[in-house]
Amino acid sequence: MLSPKRLKFRKQHKGRIHGQAKGGYTLNLGDYGLKALTPERITARQIEAARRAITREMKRLGKLWIRIFPDVPVSDKPAEVRMGKGKGAVEFWVARVKPGRIMFEAKGIDESVARRAFALGAAKLPVKSKFVKRLNSQKGEA
Repeated sequence: MLSPKRLKFRKQHKGRIHGQAKGGYTLNLGDYGLKALTPERITARQIEAARRAITREMKRLGKLWIRIFPDVPVSDKPAEVRMGKGKGAVEFWVARVKPGRIMFEAKGIDESVARRAFALGAAKLPVKSKFVKRLNSQKGEA
């Protein structure tokens, strides 16, 4: 599963996800993409489950890119532990996703296959999302 190799600080505050995506809102690598419509934290397990569902439906044809990375540690304390005594240990990693962010991109497959694959992948994620495709005028870019 995805997690950072090293980091500056072991634990982080929860924080809030405000506003629209500042970057990563256009298709850069592929012809089709899955775009987030709601703000949410997506765990490394959810990203992996979506990736597996998408690649299985694509029958490993074409190429798939994951455009989000879980770099935020989420800590948790064990059940039935009293208050205090510090912050809990890091349990899992999440990616903060803002509305407009492209989460997955694919290239080298038919549009109908891409739509089915991304629909299956979107079912594994906690965000509302939509299928996007590159316009013909964007073909020459990037």
